[in-house]
Amino acid sequence: QVQLVESGGGLVQAGGSLRLSCATFVSIFSFNGMAWYRQAPGKQRELVAVITSGGSTNYAGSVKGRFTISRDNANYTMYLQMNSLQPEDTAVYYCNAFRFGMNFWGKGTLVTVSS
Repeated sequence: QVQLVESGGGLVQAGGSLRLSCATFVSIFSFNGMAWYRQAPGKQRELVAVITSGGSTNYAGSVKGRFTISRDNANYTMYLQMNSLQPEDTAVYYCNAFRFGMNFWGKGTLVTVSS
């Protein structure tokens, strides 16, 4: 069973930064890719950023240029560096890993950005 554990969420003022981590406990290369999603209150879960096993990355338009997804397989960890945070970035952020049609999810970490 794949276990994903997020950390790094918290309260930050607008314009600030946070780095989220997702611990996988297995080789990141055992997945076809990994991603960060977020769900704001009253809204659907949305894709924030994705990184494939080959290292290609893609971002939602709303975060492009502000967020950076990365991975460190030596530490079995994926990251999301979030800069220039805005109140609209407030959400629960979820770690996702996928392989061969199967999706795995963490329980989420809350990010709150105050204005």
